[in-house]
Amino acid sequence: MALVRPSRESLQLIDPDAIASYLADLGIEYERWSPSHAVAPGAAPEEILSAYATEIDRWKTRGGYVTADVIDVTPATPGLDEMLAKFSREHWHDEDEVRFIIGGSGLFHIRPGLAPVLSLQVEPGDLVRVPRGTRHWFDLCPDRVIRAIRLFKDPAGWVPRYTGSGIDREFDPVCLGPSHLPPRGDAR
Repeated sequence: MALVRPSRESLQLIDPDAIASYLADLGIEYERWSPSHAVAPGAAPEEILSAYATEIDRWKTRGGYVTADVIDVTPATPGLDEMLAKFSREHWHDEDEVRFIIGGSGLFHIRPGLAPVLSLQVEPGDLVRVPRGTRHWFDLCPDRVIRAIRLFKDPAGWVPRYTGSGIDREFDPVCLGPSHLPPRGDAR
């Protein structure tokens, strides 16, 4: 379940429909996905891509994406700190960033147009499309684990274009667990 927190508002969204609506107004797409068939936690990338083939094909057709892969990051990933440093500074890409989270969790900070920065915490089942040219950065949650399907128009992947704004230093990469969320009845 995703969690959205705009930086200049006392708003916190956890309802998937409310999140999708809020983000759509900013040009960001959000969906919840379920596999067509069960996928074991340690499934090979080919099994994962097969399980989500219907959703992947729909997005490929709709968005012009030509390839999909599975990224699997754990604390044991070689060069993890260097890899994370590339994406934890504000940047943008020449193509959309599309991620569907299978395991672990992470935190996007997104600065869409003139809107304030928002935090989007993503967890298994969450798909997000950050449109090309949108300023953002990404951090892992404290367990430093994420497994995700990524879609690309360019098979070489995303190339971060850093803004140099330094705004990313004003936001802590704080992921919130269930104890920080309002009771179900209070969610918008």
